[in-house]
Amino acid sequence: MSISNNSFPIPRTESTHHRLYEFAKSALIKIFVHPYVTVCDLYCGGVVDAEKWDIAQIGHYVGIDVSSSGVSELREAWESQRKNYTAEFFEADPCSEIFEKQLQEKANQADLVCCLQNLQLCFETEESARKLLHNVSSLLKPGGYFFGITPDSSTIWAKYQKNVEAYHNRSSSMKPNIVPNCIRSESYMITFEVEEEKFPLFGKKYQLKFAHDISAETHCLVHFPSLIRLAREAGLEYVEIQNLTEFYDDNRHANECWSKPSGS
Repeated sequence: MSISNNSFPIPRTESTHHRLYEFAKSALIKIFVHPYVTVCDLYCGGVVDAEKWDIAQIGHYVGIDVSSSGVSELREAWESQRKNYTAEFFEADPCSEIFEKQLQEKANQADLVCCLQNLQLCFETEESARKLLHNVSSLLKPGGYFFGITPDSSTIWAKYQKNVEAYHNRSSSMKPNIVPNCIRSESYMITFEVEEEKFPLFGKKYQLKFAHDISAETHCLVHFPSLIRLAREAGLEYVEIQNLTEFYDDNRHANECWSKPSGS
C-alpha cells in the first residue's frame, strides 16, 4: 500500500498548492500504475483525474464514493468519453461500511487502491480509520499498493503549537489582537476550535480556507504513527511517507508507500 503526504489539500484556485497537488497525483500514478492494471479509486467523486487514468493505460477502473451525484458524474463522463479501460462505479462510504459485505466480488482484485482526496476525513474516529484501512486491504491483491494524499498534519500542528506558545508568552495587554488557534499566510488560513497541548490521535478538526475561497472546509489532523499502526493491523506493510514539498524538491515520484505482502 502507498500513501502520499501533501502539505495541503486541493484548493479551488490555481494556486501553488493546487499545482503541487496535481503534480503529486500525476507523479504517484506514473510511478505506481502500469498498463492494464486494475485500480480502485476511493472518494472518486468528480472527473478531474479521469484523463490521468487514461494516460496511464489502466485496464480496469473501480470508482467508489459516498456521494451518489459524484458517482453518477464520473460514470457519465466515462460513458461519454469512451475511455480505453473498462469501469465500474459504486456508492459506498470507505470509512463507515465494510466492503467485504457489499463488494464481496471485488475482494483481492485490485492491483492498486488510491485515495487522492478526503483521506484525512477517516481520522475523525479510530473506528473510521480502521474501517477504511480494512477495506483497502480487502480490495488489494497480495503485493498490491495503496497510495494517497493527505495534509501534512505534523507541519500544521507545529505551526499551531508555535502560535499558542507565542500567545502565552505575550503580555496580557497584547493578547486581544492575537488569535492562538489560527494559522495565517497570504494564501490560506487554518483555524482550530479548541486549544490542546498534545496532538490528539483522532478527531482533531480544523477549518481550512484558501484566499480566494468563499467558505472554509473542515478537515481532521492525521496522526501518522496511528495511521501506520492501524495499517499494519489491517495487513498492510508501511513503505514510505514524505512531505509534498520535499518530494517535489527531490524530483521523486513517490511520497508515501505501503504494500500488502505477498501471501498475506
